[in-house]
Amino acid sequence: MNATIFLNPQLLFLLLTTTFFHLFSSTASIGVNYGMVADNLPSPADVANFIITKTIFDSVKIFDTNPTVLQAFANTNITMTVTVPNGEIPNLSNGGAAAWVNTNIRPFHPQTKIKYISVGNEVLLLNDPAHISGLVPAMRALTDALRQAGPQFQDIKVTTAHALNMFEGVTVPSLARFRVDHAKTFFEPLLLYLRETKSPFMINPYPYFELNVMQNNVDFAVFRKTRGVFDRNSRKMYSNAFDVLLDKTYSAMLTVGFGDVDIVIGETGWPSLGDAGNAAATIDNAASYNGHLIRKIVSGIGTPLMPNRKFDASIFALFNENQKPGPLAEKNWGLFQPDFTPVYVSGALRDGPPPNLSNPDFTVVPRVPRGRGKGRRRVPPVNNPQPVQPQPNPVPIQTAPAVTNVKKFCVPKPGVPDDKLQRNLDLACSQGADCGPIQPGAACADPATVSSRAKYAMNSFFRIKGVDSACDFTGTGQITTVDPSYGNCRYP
Repeated sequence: MNATIFLNPQLLFLLLTTTFFHLFSSTASIGVNYGMVADNLPSPADVANFIITKTIFDSVKIFDTNPTVLQAFANTNITMTVTVPNGEIPNLSNGGAAAWVNTNIRPFHPQTKIKYISVGNEVLLLNDPAHISGLVPAMRALTDALRQAGPQFQDIKVTTAHALNMFEGVTVPSLARFRVDHAKTFFEPLLLYLRETKSPFMINPYPYFELNVMQNNVDFAVFRKTRGVFDRNSRKMYSNAFDVLLDKTYSAMLTVGFGDVDIVIGETGWPSLGDAGNAAATIDNAASYNGHLIRKIVSGIGTPLMPNRKFDASIFALFNENQKPGPLAEKNWGLFQPDFTPVYVSGALRDGPPPNLSNPDFTVVPRVPRGRGKGRRRVPPVNNPQPVQPQPNPVPIQTAPAVTNVKKFCVPKPGVPDDKLQRNLDLACSQGADCGPIQPGAACADPATVSSRAKYAMNSFFRIKGVDSACDFTGTGQITTVDPSYGNCRYP
């Protein structure tokens, strides 16, 4: 006689989350994103020397394949992540992969240790259909080109970085699911490719950009002591937003059958300065977030659903970048000023002062990272190394999914002056918003006022970014469920 065994859903979930951990890397890597949108930065050679001799970083991520940067890190043992621009995705999938490898990889590797190639960056967020549909074919073509280039290129892994606008509207980490419009057509083919090539799923988890979802709980976002939140489904306690975002990613992957694919963190960080009205972008908050983050990554403690899981992670960013467009916060993500002086104490300097961690919710074992260049590095000790017990009376995470059948729009708050609306208009149109419909003669061109044009551009930017925090616009935007469309002008 056949017997049917029914497992409690919570027990089944916990069993699944412990199945794969033996497959992952036994070491953690802490790196940094080296952006160069500035007119006052030191030379790449000086940057490489600074990273090797002064910091704890053992990896560097760049947003292109700048040959001067790649040459500067030759023979240093620093591992590199390079990026294929989004606009190159169609070229790779249409026969251009071999030429791209010959131009951008072959002259440098293995003298410069290229570990990952990120094909594009946050393609779902930018929402170009050609880039989305062509991404996995481009990644496969690039992998084939690396194989054909020779055995010395076989250790390079091809991946792509994702913003976290990829989930359905559920806040519970253990119940997170990929968006239904992309789960089958995009994520499953992508994750299958990553499994086949033993490449990682790269994410850019930014609690800073999730503050609206978290009721602006900055302390929870930057690792300070709070009551915490409790996931009733998994029975796990969360003391910080970073763990929530990682476990949402893992749960979504597990649900579609790819919990065995590794996860790496391509970008995460916190700005230290913002425009008036931006209370989150401060030195204290940035120091708390990045100081705790470094300590967490090098400790290898993992997350509630991924205990003892070790991650490669790259902080954004190495320098403040004075030429970045947009609000003031966009220019102030750096750990260091261009003269290499720290913006604040983060723990990133080998021989610098220790960070003041108010809530180290894990026991830190001092780690000497893998040797890079001359000498050996030490991670600065933490001022308060004792683990903190979970706070009483945690706030339970609501298990009911967010309402997803009500469309949201981003509009200016009443009374915002035209000069600020013009800045919002310029920002949105320069950062990927579809501003074609407000051009002369187009459906939304009239009325030809700054207010009307800014409203459309702000909403387009908000839709493309896919997160509530994209409607902030330094405190001048607000979310509404009232459709602002009129006549033939339809808001996306």
